[in-house]
Amino acid sequence: MNLLGIDVGTGGTRALLIDESGRVLASSTADHRPFASPQTGWAEQEPQDWWRACCQAVRQLLSESGIAASKISAVGFSGQMHGAVLLDESGNPLRPSLIWCDQRTAAEAAELTQRIGAERLIQLTCNPALTNFTLTKLLWVRKHEPQIFDKFRMLQLPKDYVRLRLTGEYAMDMADASGTLLLDVANRRWSSEMATATGISLTALPKLFESSDVCGAISKAGAEQTGLAAGTPVVTGAGDQAAGAVGLGVVAPGAVHATIGTSGVVFASTSSPKMDPHGRLHTFCHAVTNRWHVMGVTQSAGLSLRWFRDQFGANSSGGRDPYDVLAEEAASVNPGSDGVLWAPYLMGERTPYLDPEARAALIGLAASHRRAHVVRAIMEGVAFSLRDSFSIFEALQMPVTNVRLGGGGARSPLWQQIQADVYDRSVEIVEAEEGAAYGAALLAGVGAKIWSTVDEACRNVVRVKARVEPNRESAKIMQRQYSAYRLLYPALRRIRDAYSSQNA
Repeated sequence: MNLLGIDVGTGGTRALLIDESGRVLASSTADHRPFASPQTGWAEQEPQDWWRACCQAVRQLLSESGIAASKISAVGFSGQMHGAVLLDESGNPLRPSLIWCDQRTAAEAAELTQRIGAERLIQLTCNPALTNFTLTKLLWVRKHEPQIFDKFRMLQLPKDYVRLRLTGEYAMDMADASGTLLLDVANRRWSSEMATATGISLTALPKLFESSDVCGAISKAGAEQTGLAAGTPVVTGAGDQAAGAVGLGVVAPGAVHATIGTSGVVFASTSSPKMDPHGRLHTFCHAVTNRWHVMGVTQSAGLSLRWFRDQFGANSSGGRDPYDVLAEEAASVNPGSDGVLWAPYLMGERTPYLDPEARAALIGLAASHRRAHVVRAIMEGVAFSLRDSFSIFEALQMPVTNVRLGGGGARSPLWQQIQADVYDRSVEIVEAEEGAAYGAALLAGVGAKIWSTVDEACRNVVRVKARVEPNRESAKIMQRQYSAYRLLYPALRRIRDAYSSQNA
């Protein structure tokens, strides 16, 4: 029995095929068009482009693998979270989606907090009102584009829209719905109080499912466009972070993963909703029934290194991966980057500052520093930003039993070591670090009854291949550097505030 996982990411859609032992049989990725940024801090993508990429990736996977569509037992989904896909009564998108990193809704987030109250918001949804969350995007559209909002009839998140095109069914899972600010996370249901308080009709919110529940089947139209077999069961899936956690086997309480993708995430599984009273961490439903997770987010993790690559190049030649070239340069520099620090706030910051207006900075440069120092400082700065989440876990007395790495940070030996040194913990690398698409495929397997539970699926197929121990001397240097890093945001905030007051 084969299982298909589809991950609708920011940069592209990935299709991954595994067998019931968890072995990867084939994968294919189709790029999305770069997200549009009509104004500073805005980020939009066309939902139809995700569907195009899905069809392209799936057709390519079937062609290259030679595996018949009829041999696929079930399909699972994962995808970028928080994006607002507003559909009309016919299920057509009314405008481009405001995606997860869009920062235009600061006023709406502030108004929502004032209207409901910061403490009450956390009681209702386990989370504060942030620019990233879907509800603030809906409120922005209602305020600034009322002619579009008047036609709004159904909300979908990015992966849900693609699944809708595949099955014809509206659905949303508990894990992804947690990031809308419309879910009663503790009780795993839509919050009627939030809907009433904000004027969002409950009829515009789709039916909720657990992540491994079958919510539909591939329609005739979906089959014609993707090459998959009509009638194949489709499970609801999960947002990319919860699905990625399943793929890493981070499902039991105390298990943690640190993932460096476009954004960075520190994700801890819990047996009950664990809330940070200050709202620095997100508390969401897990992709596992009756489990939750807390999550700290760095807006610009891998994005920081990509930004450097795109703006300043990687000096690559001979067809080498530019990220390998950058890591090789960075490895020539001592831990601590000889005092150079990077504050990775290219798109504002979520954990722990909840500041969409935060901006990045490179600090401590001297004439003796080389390009390699800058690259290493960027890699260390991203790890420091993730370390902030571990610091909050400690303050909340949350147990951390093991830490697994995911994303680009799991594939780079240098970034593996940097993380072990910065966290001052042993970190684990799994055999099949295939990201959220792998977790989506495992969820499909539970829906297809190959495994009875998500825990059983992870026990059977997720295996640790390596552990990276912190280097004691390097870890000491990193702790000193982290203390300096913690001074950056307050200083940058003072500079910004002073500049703003002078230009008011």
